[in-house]
Formats: sequence, C-alpha cells, structure tokens
Amino acid sequence: MNRFQNIPSLSALRALDLLDRLGTASAVAQDLGQTQGAISRQIKTLEQQLEVQLVRREKQRLYLTPQAKTYLEDVRSGLTKIETATRTLRSGRSGGTLTLGILPAFGMRWLMPKLSDFSSRHPEITLNMLTRLHPFDFTQEPIDAALHFGSPDWDNVASLKLMSEYLVPVAAPIYVTTFDPQSADKYTLLHMETRPTAWSDWITQQGFSGKASSGPVYDQFSTLTQAVLHGQGIALMPQYLVQEHLATGQMVQVFDGDGTTDKAYHLVWPTSDHLPEPVKVFRDWLATWSEGEDALPR
Repeated sequence: MNRFQNIPSLSALRALDLLDRLGTASAVAQDLGQTQGAISRQIKTLEQQLEVQLVRREKQRLYLTPQAKTYLEDVRSGLTKIETATRTLRSGRSGGTLTLGILPAFGMRWLMPKLSDFSSRHPEITLNMLTRLHPFDFTQEPIDAALHFGSPDWDNVASLKLMSEYLVPVAAPIYVTTFDPQSADKYTLLHMETRPTAWSDWITQQGFSGKASSGPVYDQFSTLTQAVLHGQGIALMPQYLVQEHLATGQMVQVFDGDGTTDKAYHLVWPTSDHLPEPVKVFRDWLATWSEGEDALPR
C-alpha cells in the first residue's frame, strides 16, 4: 500500500497557498510565471483530487472557502519543511543557498555594501533575499534567517545583535535648520508607521514636555527620506541612513540631543539541532561586522 497516496499535487498546493496570500489568481500567475488559466486549472484539479470545494468563483474572482483555509493552516508547515529539507540537502552537496528575509532600508544601506566581501569569501553559497516589512514566521515561510528590528524575544529563535539604533532629527535646509522640541507642535513632524511613538519618546528623552504634532505617516524609510529632502518636515531617522545626506548638506541635524534607543537590529534564525551550513557560515561572517566583542550567541 502506498502510504503517500493521499498527498495531492504539490504545485497545486503551492498555487492555493499563494492564492490565499496574494488574493487573486492573476497575482499568483504573475508570481509563478504561469497563465491565470493554468492556475485555475491546477486548483480545479486539486478540488477533484480532494473531493472538496476549495474556492468560490464570484465575478471572475476566486475566494477560498473556510475548509480550504483550515486545510492550508494544517499543510503549510509541511510544505515549509519540504522546502527547508530540500535546501539543506542541496547545501550539503554544493555549498547551497541561503534565503534571507531583509528589512528594506537596513538591508540596502547597511548589509548590501558588505555583501561583496561575503561573496568573495564564500562563492559556493548563493544568497537570496526576500523583503519583509512585517513580522514573519519561520514555520510558515521558506526563510532560513532574517534581519529583524526590535527585540527577538519569541520562542525557538536565536539571534545575533548587529547594531543599536541611534535616532537623529533631520530636515532639509529649505525647511528649517533649528528645532525647539518644547514647541514641537509648531512643526510638521514626519512619522514612521513602524515607530508610532518615536517622536513622543524622543521628546521626553530630551527632557522636554512638548507634544509631538500629528503629521504624515510613511511605511518605508525610502519615502520618508524623500519627504525630508523635499522640505516637507522634520523626521527622526536612524543615523546610519542619513550620514551621506548630512555630509553633503542635503539634510541638517536640527537638534543635538540624545538619540539612543532600546531597540536594535538583529540577525535571527530558527533554533535547530541541524542548522544548515549556509546559515552558520553567514552568521559567523556577519558577527565580524556586528557591535561589540564576542557577539556570537552561546
């Protein structure tokens, strides 16, 4: 008896998983490099194999049924294990690949300039990068390790501290060159979606009782940077992101205060008795660029 006879098509399961994540068959087709019709046929075949309705078809759109969502919750961890086991097998044979989840700004400005050194030292390892703005789950996504901002305090995850965050208030010279935190509500303050209390915390940290004004909110540092450069207000920015702009005079630091925070950037990876070799190699290499001494977790 074939004990795997009830396992359906993995490609069809992948299409169903992406449909749940991306929302439309056209988006799934684009992600997989297939036609929308091919995606619909795969899901239809999967329904026939399972003898269960997985999607509702309304106005040329596909919606997952409650049964399909429950089913995906049960099988996703298995799909991730297959993906991880396959990468581990490949890594043991020929150096392998490392799939890294990155934060857009930190990944591009802090990590990217250093990667030529990693590539020259470890040409046998292929490094793939996936951008992640929101929290991730190693059991649900094919990510081997990730760059994380904050405190890596969830279960079954190990971490390496890379850099503490230091914030500076900056503006374009055409907007303002000095800033009074006590009268913060008189300025246009630009905010980051992922740091909603940053301005209030910073003003209090400087010893002032002024209130942070409401202002435009941005979800990425790249757009926030452009807003500052075009004179739209004052922003609290990680120092590493604005060093070049300050050096060239495109931005000015409008207040010389204490920008230390209790947050930091970390490399994180799932704890495992059999950590893939590419993760170990990348972690050990990245430790040479991290803050402090003896940075590797023990």
